[in-house]
Amino acid sequence: MSSGDVWIVGAAMTKIGRYPDKDVIDLASEATRNALGDASLDISQVQMLACGNAYESNTGVAQRLQKQIGQTGIPAYNVFNACATGASAVRLVIMAIKAGECDVALAVGAEQMGKMGLLGGKPKNGDRKSFAPRGRYGGVLPSEGLLGTGLMPGVFAQAGMDYALRHGVTREQFAMVAVKNHRNSVHNPYAQYRKEFSLEEVLAAEVIAYPNTLPMCCPTGDGAAAVLVVSDRRLATLDPDVRRRAVKVSASVLTTDPWTDTGQVQPDINTLTRNAASQAYEAAGIGPDELSLVELHDCFATAELLHYDNLALCGPGAAGEFVSSGGPERSGQIPVNVSGGLLSKGHPIGATGVAGLYEIATHLRGEAGDRQVQGATVGLAHVIGLGSTCGVHILEKGAA
Repeated sequence: MSSGDVWIVGAAMTKIGRYPDKDVIDLASEATRNALGDASLDISQVQMLACGNAYESNTGVAQRLQKQIGQTGIPAYNVFNACATGASAVRLVIMAIKAGECDVALAVGAEQMGKMGLLGGKPKNGDRKSFAPRGRYGGVLPSEGLLGTGLMPGVFAQAGMDYALRHGVTREQFAMVAVKNHRNSVHNPYAQYRKEFSLEEVLAAEVIAYPNTLPMCCPTGDGAAAVLVVSDRRLATLDPDVRRRAVKVSASVLTTDPWTDTGQVQPDINTLTRNAASQAYEAAGIGPDELSLVELHDCFATAELLHYDNLALCGPGAAGEFVSSGGPERSGQIPVNVSGGLLSKGHPIGATGVAGLYEIATHLRGEAGDRQVQGATVGLAHVIGLGSTCGVHILEKGAA
C-alpha cells in the first residue's frame, strides 16, 4: 500500500440544467476534457477510469466515454450507488492509487434525467384482494404509504419531522435552509436555478411533503463533473502551477446502514452519516470546527438541517438554533452549500458526488469567484444515497 498522499489536480463540471440536444456522453466528455485541461494532462496519461451513472448504468457509460475521448486500453469501471454514485467512483480511484495500481486516475459522474419526476419506491403490486405472502419478506400487502414510504419527498419529510418533534425545530427554521441556498445560487454560474426566495415565499409555496414546499425540494437535471487524482510521486513530476493548485484528499469514507429498529419502517439517513463523518474526521486528523466550508446532501431542506447535527457542525439537537444563528451562511461559523446546494444547483444523480468535490476544490484553490469563502483551507463533501450509502470526503488546501 502507498503511504503517500493522494491529490486532486484537475476538476471540472458542466452547468447543471436540461440538455435535450446532448446525451450523457456529450456531458461526460465536456467535464472530462476540461478536468484534463485543468491538470495540463491528456487521456494518454490516465491509467484508470471510473464513471458514475445511475439511469444508464447498464450501457457501459465508461467504455462509451472512452470512445469519445480516447481508447487507451486502461481499466474502466461503471459505478452505481444511488445518489452516492459519484462519490463512490471517486473513492474507487483513490483506493486504486493507495493500492499502488496506478498514479493517475480519472473519476467522472454524469447523468441525464430531464423532468424525471418523483424518485423512490412505489408499490409493485396494488392488488389488495390477494393476501398470500410473497417476496423476500413475505409481505401480504404493499406497504408504501402504510408502513412508511420509499418515495424521496416522504422519506426526508418524515425524517425532518421526527427531528423537529424531538428537538423543537420549527417549520420556519427548515424553510431558512432553502432561503439560504437559493440566495447562494445567484453567485454560482453552474447552478440549474439562480433565483432568490423570501422566507414568506418559501412557506407559501405548494407543499410537496410537509414541511417541505416546492422550493425546499431539489430539481432533477442533466450534468457532469470530473476530477483527476494523482499520487504523491506523480504530483512531484507535474508543472509547478499544477502542483500549486493541487488539493489533498485527507479522508475518503464510504458507509452503509447498520441495523436500527426504526430502519425497518423508514430509511435511516442519520446513523450512516454520523458514522462516515466520525471516520472521516479521524482519518483527516481534524475536527468539524476546523472546516472552512461544507457541501452536504440537501436533496430536501429537512435533510440539510438534519445533517448539520449528523456531521457535528452543531451540538446534538441544536440544528435549528444553528440555522437561526446564521451558522451555515456564507459568512457564518461553517458555510454550508455556498454553491446553492442541490436545492438550486440541481441533482443529476451520477454527477452529484463529483460536483461536490469540484466545489470544495475550487474554494480551496481560491477560484470560486463571487461565491468564494475567503481563506478556505479545509472542506468536507457529503452525499447520501438511499439504500443506503453515505460518502464523506475531506479535502485540504495544498502547500503553496
